[in-house]
Amino acid sequence: MKLAYQPWIRGGQYIPESGPAILASNHLAVIDSFFLPLMIQREVVFMGKSDYFTGKGVKGKAVAAFMRGVGTIPVDRTGGRASEAALRTGLNRLDEGGLFGIYPEGTRSPDGRLYRGKTGVARLAVESGAPVLPVAMIGTDIAQPIGRRIPKLVRIGVVIGPPLDFSRYRGLGNDRFVLRSITDEIMRQIQYLSGQEYVDLYAGSVKRKVAKGETIAEATAAAPEGIAPGGHPVTPGDTPEPTQEELAAGRERITGTDLDG
Repeated sequence: MKLAYQPWIRGGQYIPESGPAILASNHLAVIDSFFLPLMIQREVVFMGKSDYFTGKGVKGKAVAAFMRGVGTIPVDRTGGRASEAALRTGLNRLDEGGLFGIYPEGTRSPDGRLYRGKTGVARLAVESGAPVLPVAMIGTDIAQPIGRRIPKLVRIGVVIGPPLDFSRYRGLGNDRFVLRSITDEIMRQIQYLSGQEYVDLYAGSVKRKVAKGETIAEATAAAPEGIAPGGHPVTPGDTPEPTQEELAAGRERITGTDLDG
């Protein structure tokens, strides 16, 4: 993957050498869960939809085996007790001092834009006390748009922001206003890092409307324009491009040698 896609990373220094942390990322493609772990030194596990673990036949069993092998935690996205169990599993991971990855949008973006975050990430942060590192995946939606199985050869980027500390809210894990405020703050940082346009709707709701025959434009028509998460003004930004130093560091990771020195 490193040789074929020549991935690059920015902000890797923010990954703590030890101790728990939550990596909260935008979600553009299935391969997001492959490239983020590929580019950092510590092991990180993600939650994945339970469908990945229940497939039939050779292909279904292979996918399930792969997901288990990389440490993916199955989550039932129907909510209720199933989602609560998945969050508890994430808390256990953090209590053990590990890195836990989560996609606050809850599902892949249907069109490359950033959608409203669900408050599960805030609950993890408040109840664990672990810092949250906002993450922006760059180019994975171009490499693997929805419906494409084998990713195209496109350079992939990972941008990690400074850690966010929400330990001051410890004990307020049941306050929905606090959870929404924390989630919006995390999503603002992801938007800042990624340069994505923001849609103040849940991606899952938009996908359900599209499945019933609506276009993306129709399904997102009710979303207010020109705002960032939490209703804040939009901070103009472009999709990040790698510097020559970051590209050189990416090439060095392929062979373990300094190709420019």
